[in-house]
Amino acid sequence: MMVLFIFDGTFEGLLTAVFEAYARKRFPDRLAGEGEPPLLFVDEVTRVATDAAKADRVWRGLERRLSRAALSALGTAWLSELPDIATLLFRYIRKAFDEPVPIETDFGDADVLRVTQIWRKVRDEREKTLQFLRFQKAADGTYFAATAPRYDTLPLVVPYALDRFADQRWLIYDVRRDYGYYYDLREATEVRFEKEDIHLRAGLLGEDIMDKDERLFQAMWKAYFQSTAIRERLNPRLQRQHMPARFWRFLPEKR
Repeated sequence: MMVLFIFDGTFEGLLTAVFEAYARKRFPDRLAGEGEPPLLFVDEVTRVATDAAKADRVWRGLERRLSRAALSALGTAWLSELPDIATLLFRYIRKAFDEPVPIETDFGDADVLRVTQIWRKVRDEREKTLQFLRFQKAADGTYFAATAPRYDTLPLVVPYALDRFADQRWLIYDVRRDYGYYYDLREATEVRFEKEDIHLRAGLLGEDIMDKDERLFQAMWKAYFQSTAIRERLNPRLQRQHMPARFWRFLPEKR
């Protein structure tokens, strides 16, 4: 018998689904977000309404059963946005509650191994996102950087940006997911634009809103990049390995 839980597609909604499963003593075979294509051969469907109090109880329970590193890995793996990540994490969380010993290093378990592999991929994508952020200065003094990571790494990038660039206003925008974070020297706020400007789509500031010296700085950076290259040792294949082509459109040195 195929049991399906439908939730709102948030991490808080996933934790609420865990709470409801134990409360009802009914455990889903699959979880699906609202609006996802309907599944065939489903015998029972339960719609889960996200409840912050229930989600918090589940999280506090996990804090007693998992290390801080494992909890961080759960949240990081969620940002992968993979099609079955909700079902995978539900199984992982259920095992964390049901097994008498900690499961986080039981790599003989297929779910534990898979969550760990996904966590590592998202973590590595975060590092690439940070490495290839290129800020452009706007006329109002705000620094703008666009990115389009494979996974939703922006929530993992913002804490670093807050620490590293605390003395300047900035906007980091994910053009793939159409949202970003704006820092106003006090706090970082999630922002979205109803009508996307051309510089957000292309990841480039237009001349009309660019700081008067920004084009010069970009030219200087490009010249520095070219001057440090050793032409006799150019290796395009290795360069693509360490500098994925999907980031190139945001890099002045590659334009």
